[in-house]
Amino acid sequence: MDAASNNSVEDIRAIRDEVNFLPTVAKYRVYIIDEVHMLSTGAFNALLKTLEEPPEHVKFILATTEPQKLPATILSRCQRFDFKRISNENIIKRLKIVCDESNINITDEALKIIAVMSEGALRDALTILERCIQDGLTNIDEDKVKELVGIPKLTYIEKIVRGILNYNVEEALQALEEVLQDGKDINNILWEIIKYTKDILVYKTSKNLEIYSKDEIKQIEELEKITSKERLINIIYLLSETENNIKWSSQKVIILQTGIIKLCCESKIDGIEELKNRIDIIENKIKSGNIQLTKKEDIPTTKKQINQSEKPKEKPIQYNSNKKSEDYWNEVLNTLKTTGKMVLYTNLINTRAVLINDMTVGIEFPNGMTAFGKTLLERPENMNELVKLISMHCGKEMRIKYINLKEQEKVENKNSIEEMVKYLDIPINIIEE
Repeated sequence: MDAASNNSVEDIRAIRDEVNFLPTVAKYRVYIIDEVHMLSTGAFNALLKTLEEPPEHVKFILATTEPQKLPATILSRCQRFDFKRISNENIIKRLKIVCDESNINITDEALKIIAVMSEGALRDALTILERCIQDGLTNIDEDKVKELVGIPKLTYIEKIVRGILNYNVEEALQALEEVLQDGKDINNILWEIIKYTKDILVYKTSKNLEIYSKDEIKQIEELEKITSKERLINIIYLLSETENNIKWSSQKVIILQTGIIKLCCESKIDGIEELKNRIDIIENKIKSGNIQLTKKEDIPTTKKQINQSEKPKEKPIQYNSNKKSEDYWNEVLNTLKTTGKMVLYTNLINTRAVLINDMTVGIEFPNGMTAFGKTLLERPENMNELVKLISMHCGKEMRIKYINLKEQEKVENKNSIEEMVKYLDIPINIIEE
């Protein structure tokens, strides 16, 4: 019985009336109720009496993908067997047997793709195989499987991902346009991009991938060398966010193109880190004394002479706030953790709250803020959540301000260098070592 369409009390009563009859041929009368979680409350109650005292010749098999929806009174009277996903290797073995018996020639790469797409369900794997032979085909390769199920070729996906990793908007959008002109489904395109990016991350971490050829592995190896694990994780996260946005939009192509453009423009965000590195290099050169002065012969040219020269009084650079840390901040973090706001919690670890004024609380980041973390924390829903918790602890409505201490440090370093150049009143050329 399919409980999805036969879920009333009358349907269960019909079974309950039949269970008293002995089987005519077999030893048992077996009732299989599929999608049993779809039964109504009344139907469950009607079934409960039979499950409590079933006749010896009756067996019930209750099948469901959502056991958490079954009442505890039903679960306590059943033996539970959880079926796990079938491994790709076993699915491939079974598909080979089916193809051999049906005189179908299929490549190993095509079998791997079908196994991966089935996600552990043999029935889905057989369904995909049936679609491949609907037109009377007996020779099936990797490209044919992708064509029939609407998956873009790996060549296009590789171009899109390569364009993203190289911050090349034109390359990524051109490859995307080629896939769209080929009539591929947007959801499949996005799924393949996410999966390919994930595989690059896996290879960068473990150097192990199974479903790719040697040439494809070489391409993945090239891509993993030009990026970092953090950027790959960020790409997967933002693409998943784009996938959610596409579900609710009537302009799916525009949303996908916008998401890819956003990923290709992240290099602008990385400019902060580049500026910090450049300032550090300049500061180290000046401290080491490797500077070349191009005017005024009497101006000191060595570190020792500079130290002996009259210099302006240095102002101490305060990298950390001297304001008192608010004691309730740990309670706020614990509240975020216990209420399941893990994204907020993980991005606020090692921070502290300081009172800037009567209306504003500052949240200090001693280790700095990443561009991704800053974008995440500045979302309206996250800002509102923090404002609500802080206002509760302060007993009045407060505002919050994020304070990037690393950014302050870079600005102060830059100002100190500019002050030295201004004091010397000469151009300074840094000597590269």
